[in-house]
Amino acid sequence: MEHMGFLSLIPPLIAVILAIVTKNVIISLFSGVFVGVIILVGGNPLTATTDVIGDYLFPQLTDDYNAAVLVLLFFIGGFVALMEKSGGGAALAAASIKYIKTRASAQVSAWFGGILIFFSDLGTPLIVGPVFEKIFDKVKVSREKLAWIIDSTASPVAVLVPFIGWGVYIMGLIRAEFDKLGITDSEFSTLIQVIPFQFYAILTVLLVPLIAFAKVDFGPMAKAENRVRKTGQLYWPESKPLRKAEEMKEYTTGSRTILIWLPLLVLFVTLFGLLFSKGFPVTPVAGGDFRVALSTAYLFAAITIIILMIIYKVKKFNEIFDIYTTGMQKMVYVAVTLVLAWSLGKVIGEMGTAAFIVEVTKGNVPAFIIPAILFVVGAVMALASGTSWGTFAIMLPIAIPMAVSLDAHVLVCIGAVLSGGIFGDHCSPISDTTILSSTGAGADHLDHVKTQFPYAALNASIALIGFVVAGLTGSVYTLIFVIALLIAATVVLSKRKKEKEGAVSAS
Repeated sequence: MEHMGFLSLIPPLIAVILAIVTKNVIISLFSGVFVGVIILVGGNPLTATTDVIGDYLFPQLTDDYNAAVLVLLFFIGGFVALMEKSGGGAALAAASIKYIKTRASAQVSAWFGGILIFFSDLGTPLIVGPVFEKIFDKVKVSREKLAWIIDSTASPVAVLVPFIGWGVYIMGLIRAEFDKLGITDSEFSTLIQVIPFQFYAILTVLLVPLIAFAKVDFGPMAKAENRVRKTGQLYWPESKPLRKAEEMKEYTTGSRTILIWLPLLVLFVTLFGLLFSKGFPVTPVAGGDFRVALSTAYLFAAITIIILMIIYKVKKFNEIFDIYTTGMQKMVYVAVTLVLAWSLGKVIGEMGTAAFIVEVTKGNVPAFIIPAILFVVGAVMALASGTSWGTFAIMLPIAIPMAVSLDAHVLVCIGAVLSGGIFGDHCSPISDTTILSSTGAGADHLDHVKTQFPYAALNASIALIGFVVAGLTGSVYTLIFVIALLIAATVVLSKRKKEKEGAVSAS
């Protein structure tokens, strides 16, 4: 395998370091591409600039597959914006308020509401949080707990759904590497097969109802819960919540539940109706057919919600259309990130980065431990930079060739990268979803970060064990093992809590 030795590590290292320092994914990825091309052309900055534009950026935009992915992202962006602004999610959550009478039911209802808003990781906190904050106050559950719940149903849920922006983005990165390696497997079927290995995201989503029903909290969260139950105080004296309750009325009033369930129904019926006509799931569906079906489904769903918003006089047509196009515009950042990620992948492929890492590790690092290493590296990178998407863009072009060359389980390695990225993003105080979760819950941001971390660390520790086991076996049944570990950990924590409470009452 040809490579440029240590020089081949410079582009991804620069991308990682700048992502941590600047907190800007686009600057980081572009810098990695530019430095890599400078090395490839022998140090001439002018030649490097023209080559970056002509040989790396332009080809990504003219490629049929890439162009289809970018168009699909715009359809998704427009639909998501309509769903967020229609108020349908808030109306659906508000409709369930009359059934919420206990602390456990409040927590599980907010959890379920977060899952329903699966189509937008950034929309979940801003839709669910304001609806449930008064309910949580009434049943005496802390704002920190609400922030944790909506954070746990934001990116951890979104990364598990293959047909929204997250899935499309990840599939684009996978397809690029498969093409270089001559792998003909469908990126859609591959991502579906990866889902059981996304240990961290699955454990994070499952821990919420476990904690709610077991009535067990630990670490700073337990102190926050005791504060609310015993004193009724929403915040610590030194806390500074990111927003006041009245600042987000737009998300909580003036809408109907049909504005969320009917467009989603149209989306699913259209998508799977078109896929079934192509032989799905018996016959593998070509990637192009899948993207056409998905684009059509999002277009029909958007038309549905536009009609409903007009019928129920949520907004005027011109305002609705502006929302739709603004949602499309928001996907430009994602599109640029994806183009740069593809370009960086091409650069490190030409420099032989993965080949160099394989040569160094082969015979020194057992293949079964590769997924665990990828999980840890991805977690550190995302934690420091605050971005899971940037982590995916840098790690997947390295992880997939490594897995193939070292005979590690490819699906497990992809799952490890995704899990590491989600864990780091979930815990990072500079992550957009972490900040929005504090905002949506009306909680102090640092209080949210501190109370959430022990729960995230528990899930990450179990996930790490899972990746060691899955690295050995490659079995999807490892998921059952890690879920059993999570349940066992919850039971142990519950018993310790009861023993502690018994000792206190006895004294």
